[in-house]
Amino acid sequence: MVTGIFYHPSFSRRSYLTQGSRLQDFPQALEPLLHDERFVLMESPPISEDWILKVHSHELLEGVMRDTLCSTAWHSAGGVVLGAEKIALGEIRNAFAFIGAGGHHSGRDFFGGYCCFNDVVLAITVLRERYGLRRFAILDTDAHHGDGTRDLVRHDPDVLHVCLCYSSYESPDGTKVDVPVPGGLSLWQVFEGTQEDSSAPEADMDHRYYETARKAFYDRCVRFQPDLIFWYFGFDTHRGDYGDIGLTRKAYLLIAHMIKELAEKTCAGRLEVVLGGGSRSDIARHCIPPIIAVLGGVSL
Repeated sequence: MVTGIFYHPSFSRRSYLTQGSRLQDFPQALEPLLHDERFVLMESPPISEDWILKVHSHELLEGVMRDTLCSTAWHSAGGVVLGAEKIALGEIRNAFAFIGAGGHHSGRDFFGGYCCFNDVVLAITVLRERYGLRRFAILDTDAHHGDGTRDLVRHDPDVLHVCLCYSSYESPDGTKVDVPVPGGLSLWQVFEGTQEDSSAPEADMDHRYYETARKAFYDRCVRFQPDLIFWYFGFDTHRGDYGDIGLTRKAYLLIAHMIKELAEKTCAGRLEVVLGGGSRSDIARHCIPPIIAVLGGVSL
């Protein structure tokens, strides 16, 4: 069983998330993983309109088609869906999906925040209709709230959605949870471009964030018993990126080990990591390959 890596060349040339080239060093930055038999690189295909319209409205689709910055959206969502399908078929054990345009700010009839189609919800829809998987757990550690995902799964008791962001909320059935994180951004700060003080020692902030994620997600996921776990991973929370809350790579690696262990414990290792926010190519190069290595059980 191998780890699948899903990528399309357009993600490195132009990204809605940065209007530039945050992934300019990929896929070559994945060396030596690309020569290790425990990893396989696959090209992300475009998602079909039929699947899009099972999740989104015609109006949203038309809006995305008019937005030139959404040019990578079809392949972005298609790679996430294909990764989930390969996991469901048992062809790969887990997956990391690169994207050019994000997903978690895309709801039934709205999109924005650098997101076009909701890739994770599209994958859930395909897995349910084609493969009979029913229950899914999502951990969202992007800097901002996954409002589009919440819009789409709000009334679905078979989706556990835990979002680490700037608000505090838990639905009556306990399946929709928002958890404020150390150094998290408020809505006002997001729009004003300001942030809380992130001058805490790096190790302290990394561990505080990791412990917040573990406390919010681990036990809930064990009780929930999903068929597959999605980790919506944004490196925008890294020091120096646009959602800076003082994190370093260490926080992400701690979460990667935790969520892989959790997938082994609850759903036979079925886990897909979906790339979310983040703008700096140097941070992407520094953080992403080691996370993929964790998925495949190796170290860099």
